Amino acid sequence: MTPSAPAVPPATPAAEQPRNPLHGLTLEAIVTALAQHYGWDELGQRIPLRCFTADPSVKSSLKFLRKTPWAREKVEGLYLFMLRERRRAGTGPKAP
Repeated sequence: MTPSAPAVPPATPAAEQPRNPLHGLTLEAIVTALAQHYGWDELGQRIPLRCFTADPSVKSSLKFLRKTPWAREKVEGLYLFMLRERRRAGTGPKAP
């Protein structure tokens, strides 16, 4: 008899991550929100990546960020910072 493979836990439903502001957001939504909030010039200054400084677009940024985990972490971190800034200023979404 062969041993059975360990059970894989089911995917985490949204209800189990109510305080995670990144849960359910696509990378495209994050990059678009950052570009709208900061503009490409300031975004390129805050995170000096060629996809933000040399002929920037959402499409080219997504292509690079999907292949580069460290850069994606920087973008997600800046997005979280932007949310905190908005919350402090009273212009962003309120926490549930």
